[in-house]
Amino acid sequence: MASQSKVVQEVYQPKDAVSETVKVSLIMGAAGLTVSAIQNALTKQNVSGWGVFTRSGGVIGLFVAVGASHAFTAAAAANLREKNDSWNPAIGGFCSGAVLGTAFRTFPAVLGYGAAMGVAQGVFDYTGGKFSGYDKDPKVDEYERKESLRKNRRRPIQEILDELGEGRGVFGPGYRERRADRIKERYGIDVPRT
Repeated sequence: MASQSKVVQEVYQPKDAVSETVKVSLIMGAAGLTVSAIQNALTKQNVSGWGVFTRSGGVIGLFVAVGASHAFTAAAAANLREKNDSWNPAIGGFCSGAVLGTAFRTFPAVLGYGAAMGVAQGVFDYTGGKFSGYDKDPKVDEYERKESLRKNRRRPIQEILDELGEGRGVFGPGYRERRADRIKERYGIDVPRT
């Protein structure tokens, strides 16, 4: 009799692709406006403040198009596939890279940028979606985990005193008596030993 393993699947919650697209478009538009303003400020020619839109305004549109295509495609792919996995950001990354590649007006650039962005987004999501990597254990409180690591790596006070010596907030047992003896010996002053 073969044992049957129970496969527990989470219920998929659909994503609102339009609201996600609008939110990302606004964020990427602000980033594009910032980049365009920096480009406008660094020009050697005397251009007006409207140069942000007239001279380098295409950057704003490109940022918005890249962000919107990624957000909409990733959310639509998740809704169509009814899965939250690393393929959704990879599909979105391919579309956003393809939009970025259209600025070069060659088909190899569209496919190359699309493939590069798709792989980068898919791998980034697959490895945890953070630059710091996976969380250690989602069931363990982070504060408790760090406290246990601190307690695990504590060194005996005598070892610290041998390396650093006393002072600077590190005092061993009997410090007040030894200090009073040193002061009496060197300067002849009686220090209370309380």
